This record gives sequence, structure tokens and C-alpha cells, in this order.
Amino acid sequence: MAFSLRRDDSAFNSAPMSDINVTPLVDVMLVLLIIFMVTAPLMTAGIPIDLPKVQAKPLVDQKQPIAVSIDGDGKYFVEKREVAADELILVLGEAADSKDRRIHVRGDKAIAYGKVIEVMGLINSAGYTKVALVSETPRTSPQTTSESLER
Repeated sequence: MAFSLRRDDSAFNSAPMSDINVTPLVDVMLVLLIIFMVTAPLMTAGIPIDLPKVQAKPLVDQKQPIAVSIDGDGKYFVEKREVAADELILVLGEAADSKDRRIHVRGDKAIAYGKVIEVMGLINSAGYTKVALVSETPRTSPQTTSESLER
């Protein structure tokens, strides 16, 4: 902190001036920022390790998700089987072997959003933890497709 006191007797009645000099603070912060910017990429590289090679098959235990659909008329479907609203959880329990099975909810764009959220809440309250909402991605150009994005 810097103080400016009177210089001579003529400035006797003026109050002392107290200002914080922020220039050293800014200098230190910029130096720290540069140090972190330089060292951050080095820290993510980790330790080089020569990993062993194995002849293992890829995991194929991934099961396809169960599709729960709501069409434009408000009818419910589990996979391709039409079910009543009160039987939805029962039929879903028959199709899923465990509560950890992925479930994709597909709702027609003509139905109310609240109906889709209601079905997702019903499925979640039944104990299924992996519930997702499926939508279509809009095409921005003729060559952009979902297949080309997956590659």
C-alpha cells in the first residue's frame, strides 16, 4: 500500500492518499497463468508405459436397449408390441431381464411433451435407472448423415 503524505507545509490540510498499486498483482497473476498454461499439457501426458499385448475378444455383452414408443394417437408400444397404459410396466418387466437395462423412450412429435415425460417418470419410478429420450438429429447438409457422424 502506498501513502502520499504532505510534501511541504502548504499541503498541511490535505488528507493522506491511500491507493493500492495493482500492477505487481497483475504481473504475478500473468506469470502464474503462463506457467499453468505451459505445464498443463505436460501433466495430462502421464507416464509412458509399455502395455502388454493380449489376444482377447471384444466384449459383446452389450444388450440392445428396449424401445418404449408413443405414437401420434397416444398408443404405447414396448418394442413393436402394443400395450395398454396400465400394463406398460408389467410388459416392460417381461422384456427386461434387470432394472439396469437401458430403455429408450421414443415419442411422436405430434403428442404433448408432458405425455412423454409422464411415461419416463413412470418407468423411472418402477426402478429402471437407465432411461433415455430418443430424438432425431436435423440434417444440415445432404452429405451429413448419422452414419457418417458415427465413423
